[in-house]
Formats: sequence, C-alpha cells, structure tokens
Amino acid sequence: MLKLNYSGFSLEVGTDEAGRGCLSGPVVAAAVILPPNFNHDLLNDSKQLSEKKRYELRPYIEKEALAFGVSFIYQDEVDEINVLQASITGMHRSIEQLSVEPEFIIVDGNKFKQYKEIPHETIIKGDAKYMSIAAASVLAKTYRDDYMEKIHQEFPQYNWKKNKGYPTKEHRNAIREFGATIHHRKSFKLLPEQLTLKL
Repeated sequence: MLKLNYSGFSLEVGTDEAGRGCLSGPVVAAAVILPPNFNHDLLNDSKQLSEKKRYELRPYIEKEALAFGVSFIYQDEVDEINVLQASITGMHRSIEQLSVEPEFIIVDGNKFKQYKEIPHETIIKGDAKYMSIAAASVLAKTYRDDYMEKIHQEFPQYNWKKNKGYPTKEHRNAIREFGATIHHRKSFKLLPEQLTLKL
C-alpha cells in the first residue's frame, strides 16, 4: 500500500525519471504534488504496471494533481553532463514548472542536489512506497514512451516503439548493422565490443 505523504507538509512533491539506462532518446523527469485526499487503486511504481494501466492513470493524475511538471533532457545534454546529472537536472526542471512552490521534495533513488532552499529526502525504491513518486514515475514513463514511438517512425529499424531505446539484443543488432543515429547517446557503450560506429 503506497503512502500519501512522507514529510507532513501538505505541498510535498514527488519526483522521478525514466530512461536512465537507455542507449537512445532523452531522460524524462516528472514532478507531482498530489492533494491530501488522493487515491487510485491502480497507482503503483510504473515498472509494476502494464502500459495500458499507465496510460489509464496519466489523465487521472494530471487532472487530480495540485501541480505537475514534465521535462526532457535530450541525448546531447545527457552526453554533455552524464546521465546522473541529467536525471537530477530533469527533476529540477520539472519542479520549476510547478504552478505552486513545494514545501518538501521526495526523490526516487539515492542521489539529488539541493533545489533552492527546499528540504528534500531521497528514498530508495520511492516509486513503490509513495504515491507522488509513483505518479511522477507514470508521467515520466508515458511521456518518454510517446516520444520514443514518435522517433520510431523516423528510424523503424531500431524498433524503439517496442524496446523504447533500452539495450535489448535487437536494438544492439540494429546499431551493429545500421550504426548510431542522432538519437543515440554517444557517451554510452552502445555495443559490448564498442566497434567504431558510423556516426
């Protein structure tokens, strides 16, 4: 059973990201402040939910949330600042988008940088413990999946519609055969043997 609040502050924001381990596409972060009476039977860590359930939850979360923000850190910036910094930067940018300033921030994972003067807490597996982090994980994942489906149209041979940019065998075989695209992260080890890629 997910808890609604960690800090006791009513304007507590949960934040999470999707796409850290991908070879292509952006890291997408989201931040969500839920109302004190929020409830939805389906809500859970997005990784535990089917795609259908995530998309069912998204409009409900967006409608019921007191505030939410979603931000994209594209592959060039990921390459420039590294994937951990990209995740934290994405979370900060999502919090910046909120229409109300949060009093406390809860973060999925164990790494975060101070945002303004707002106190925060990092929570390992927070998306399976707190509703606002779970809600942020659903938004981050669905917005990222939408983007990967869009760029799949441009480069169907990588099958991003299905693998979403993760390092599946099929994705790696496509990189081996066709080389890297503008959407691939050049700082990542795209192939286990890291051939010289046709960039």
